[in-house]
Amino acid sequence: MRCLKCSAAVMGLLLAAVALAEDAAPPGTADQVRALGSRRELFVDHYLIDRMAGVRLVLQRPTPAEVVLKFDAPWEGIFCGYATVLQDGPTYRMYYRGRPEAGKDGGPDEVTCYAKSQDGIHWTKPALGLFEFKGSRENNIILAGAPPFSHNFAPMLDTRPGVPAAERYKALAGTGESGLVAFASEDGIRWKKLREQPVITQGAFDSQNVSFWSESEQCYVCYFRSWTGGFRRISRTTSPDYLAWTAPRLMEYAGPSGPAPMEHLYTNQTQPYFRAPHIYLATAARFMPGRQAITAEQAAAIGVHPDYFKDISDAVLLSSRGGDLYDRTFMEGFVRPAIGPENWVSRTNYPAWGIVQTGPHEMSLYVQHNYGQPTGHLRRYTLRLDGLVSLHAPY
Repeated sequence: MRCLKCSAAVMGLLLAAVALAEDAAPPGTADQVRALGSRRELFVDHYLIDRMAGVRLVLQRPTPAEVVLKFDAPWEGIFCGYATVLQDGPTYRMYYRGRPEAGKDGGPDEVTCYAKSQDGIHWTKPALGLFEFKGSRENNIILAGAPPFSHNFAPMLDTRPGVPAAERYKALAGTGESGLVAFASEDGIRWKKLREQPVITQGAFDSQNVSFWSESEQCYVCYFRSWTGGFRRISRTTSPDYLAWTAPRLMEYAGPSGPAPMEHLYTNQTQPYFRAPHIYLATAARFMPGRQAITAEQAAAIGVHPDYFKDISDAVLLSSRGGDLYDRTFMEGFVRPAIGPENWVSRTNYPAWGIVQTGPHEMSLYVQHNYGQPTGHLRRYTLRLDGLVSLHAPY
């Protein structure tokens, strides 16, 4: 327990929870005891809790901080999206789609853009000189002219022991027509395909499809978009080498007292929590199609594209410990729309993939706002380190 590095009060709660689980196991049923070893644990589910009296789990709400990136370059535009944030030692890297005009998924006008930071707070768009846009290479584009892959290019930092240097960064990208194709990079900026053929073919893929090396499961894991029963759903597949993937399995949802109600989950953003990688956190975008919150006059005033104000969305927190089950202890919103009509339009309030540490006691996630508007941007949100959920007692 010495490596938990938490306060005495939180340590006491954690020990009490473990004691409850151990006390609940009759003699001779050691398989019901939760053996922590030296793991850090979070109260994002009831894994460590047998019973509670006078306390309850409370989902915390991230605090909005500064705007870290404006999508104001000519090659970016009002349909920027599907952002990814990675931390590689002292360098933070961000990837996102640039798209000035509406069009079919995977269109030739889509590009993949890159930004970097040394603290996760102050970000710059470096002039990389890799691709030409309207006669100039003064831009931050890392992938262009390769449809449909810039539609949802989703990188990850490969933490598998022994991974070749040329493949430290990997990515999946593609649509339902192309399948997901695997890419690799040594520096996270210059990319090549691992092979021409798609590596995952069974899925809709019309969203951000995320992957990572699972330390606890000892395999690569991919969570991607599928459609079932009229709902946007999430499926999962695994691989030993990022090339050969298992048959996909549809993820199910366990609520506080049984199966959770079905909802449209647009982007899933499933990731291993960086301080407890055996716990996967998903800051998913919950989409409510056809639920209009603002009038046509309000939409015209904020300049939103006329096709993108008749739906709304927020973000929810899911967790998983592997396998084909998400825990949905918390059905309420995690990131909620702020005041102002610009926050109540279609496909806004979408979190980026990636929760990173940005201070001794602070972690950050990034949320896209003002989708389909000239004011589109990415804002940083903060939480206390490990502070996703509290064990709350009243007075």
